Amino acid sequence: MQLVLRDENQGPYLSRVLAYGRTEGLLSNEQLGQIKAKAILMSLKFADKFYNKYKMHLLEEAAQDVIGIVSIGLMALSEQNQDNALMLLNDDGVVKSFQKGWSMLTQVSQYRLHGKSVYGDVDKILLDQVSSPPDCDEWQGWVYYQEALTEHNRQQSINALLAQFYIAGTFDPMDYINLESTLAEAVLYRIFFDGKKVRPDLKRRMTRVELQPQWFSLEFIEQQTNVALAELPKELEAAIRLDLGKNFNSALLRTLNFSRSYQELAAQNASPERLERFEYKEGLIGLLGWPIYIVM
Repeated sequence: MQLVLRDENQGPYLSRVLAYGRTEGLLSNEQLGQIKAKAILMSLKFADKFYNKYKMHLLEEAAQDVIGIVSIGLMALSEQNQDNALMLLNDDGVVKSFQKGWSMLTQVSQYRLHGKSVYGDVDKILLDQVSSPPDCDEWQGWVYYQEALTEHNRQQSINALLAQFYIAGTFDPMDYINLESTLAEAVLYRIFFDGKKVRPDLKRRMTRVELQPQWFSLEFIEQQTNVALAELPKELEAAIRLDLGKNFNSALLRTLNFSRSYQELAAQNASPERLERFEYKEGLIGLLGWPIYIVM
């Protein structure tokens, strides 16, 4: 098994740590041999568990997967400090790092899995990105993991918003792939209907909403957004705030003004086609929080 790539600064984290240990005289030949032996054993176990039906003969590929998984786990456990990483590796750290890396990949694969994966709870594409093929110019496994983690947190936030502010079981999940729009619709609906949970009837009820002048200000919208977010756990509230754009409140105010025009048009008994054209025209510019579902 080749653990150290030709360019040690571009290789997976495990290779970089081993190279650092050898260069600084912190890693003996015996210790390096023990670490390699554990990595080979992990590769054999990995191949036996996941490749037995598909590609058991590709032990080299299993080794590349193990190096990538161990690398992200080791980065997390050592907080990307190479001295800490060396101490971990000398204390059965290959196994611990693999377990940590696999757990990390399992977590962020939760919303990525579409059908059955060869790797059980880990998304195949993500594992391919984390893996460490020897012909790769630069290992980008940690970058891909961070991207997957960001998307996982965003999806988790959307699901929490739906559970907190929406009537369950009513909507197509594909309508809610954007965190800002999901929160904005909740805030908009709560403004219109005194804090009630979101239902798929906003367009139908718009003609009966008595719009209040005080609603049409950035200060009021910010206050309503804060009230809504305060109902969520603190950690989740903080994560959502980080993801919101700086123009969130102004975009929601624009949607509120659009809602007034939509109400006026609907009150004139405009045809559904005319209302839809009006929505489409405004939607090209961007309507934050205005529902895209059509209620027949």
